[in-house]
Amino acid sequence: MSGTLFGVGLGPGDPELVTVRAARVIAEADVVAYHSARHGRSIARRIAEPYLRPGQIEEHLVYPVTTETTDHPGGYAGAIEDFYRQAAQRIAEHLEAGRDVALLAEGDPLFYSSYMHMHNRLTERFDAVIVPGVTSVSAASAAVATPLVTGDQVLSILPGTLSVEELTRHLGDADAAVVLKLGRSYSQVREALASAGRLGDAFYVERASTDSQRVLPAADVNPEDVPYFSLALLPGKSVASEHSPGVVVVGLGPGDLDWMTPESRRELSNATDLIGYGPYLDRVPVRPGQRRHPSDNTDEPARARLACELADRGHRVAVVSSGDPGVFAMATAVLEEAKEWPGVSVRVIPAMTAAQAVASRAGAPLGHDYAVISLSDRLKPWDVIAGRISAAASADLVLAIYNPASKSRTWQVETMRDLVLEHRDPDTPVIIGRDVGGPEESVRVMRLADLNPSEVDMRCLLIVGSSQSQWYEAAYGDVVFTPRRYPG
Repeated sequence: MSGTLFGVGLGPGDPELVTVRAARVIAEADVVAYHSARHGRSIARRIAEPYLRPGQIEEHLVYPVTTETTDHPGGYAGAIEDFYRQAAQRIAEHLEAGRDVALLAEGDPLFYSSYMHMHNRLTERFDAVIVPGVTSVSAASAAVATPLVTGDQVLSILPGTLSVEELTRHLGDADAAVVLKLGRSYSQVREALASAGRLGDAFYVERASTDSQRVLPAADVNPEDVPYFSLALLPGKSVASEHSPGVVVVGLGPGDLDWMTPESRRELSNATDLIGYGPYLDRVPVRPGQRRHPSDNTDEPARARLACELADRGHRVAVVSSGDPGVFAMATAVLEEAKEWPGVSVRVIPAMTAAQAVASRAGAPLGHDYAVISLSDRLKPWDVIAGRISAAASADLVLAIYNPASKSRTWQVETMRDLVLEHRDPDTPVIIGRDVGGPEESVRVMRLADLNPSEVDMRCLLIVGSSQSQWYEAAYGDVVFTPRRYPG
């Protein structure tokens, strides 16, 4: 009968943070295996030493290289692959002989651990049991004695080996973050923290939970003195301390939650009050203690006034809009009202527009100059709309048409079509995107001459091509694009 492989998490370094189960498994194992660099000093063995017993077989797995150059014909990757293959074979021989093997791993065996390389190579042939351990993340948070995440904040775990650009992006989006694998990567981690505007909030923790533990502000660390077993910790901020009263106008994007920006999510999370058209508010997850103020879609001035009133009383207010709040949406209404409230600050948080979403589904129809026009005549005369359609069409601009029709507006699409046909070929491609990003999404391409107004409603957005827009059929559907060059 074959032995069992135990992946044993040892915790962050302090032998007293080894779990009771891990200590028992180590003591009962026939074989104890552990890794080390070429110097031969194994951190894992040192942590586990109080739990070893006389007579156990020890398998010392020594890495042949680190990240330095090697004369292996396959380079570093080849040398490491050979090492893992040979190490797995050594452990397999014990398991085949019926011996239980405890393979030690600092922290948790399935969290950025060398154990995983053995696990992947051995578990097709042998049974494996994972004994979880306390990770360095928890130990570092304890060392800093600062809450890492609270409420609905999201913790991001990042390897320091990412590019500065990638680290900056992730750190800028994160509520809270931990960056592992520092060592020679710390210079770029520090640069990324600074670029994301988060360096002043971050801590550096070295060898957490051990006698040589160090905790410093991340900005005060010399990159030349950073060992591999260290991390950068960025705690999540208290909502109450981070955010002051005021109004943010937040774009939800066109429908798909994946299209909502991290900034929008953060602002919605941090608000005390949410204001918006009822169906838009329904797209925002409910948070305990957060007050919602839904209203009818025609009540924009009242929404704006309520937002300013609440902000003036010390609330953090988020006014939600579908798409981008500055495109035929609530940003203008709020800013107009805010002129009467000099003590109320207003910020606008951008988002993807419906025009961008529909365009992406069809290809790249907005690849050149384009005009964005609303067919709604509730807030401007139709004569103005008609003049703008004609002007944009005569200028050979691609048209993105918002608010094309409603229950009370049924004739505008036909009129728009006829106005454009005065300047465009009947074969000009027209894209009808309906509920793009939503559960009832549909995208169709047709000739301008064939545009049927009865097929268009308020949930649609139209894109009318220019004289240069091209339309072809691909295996995956209709494609429309407008070249970036224009004939001279």
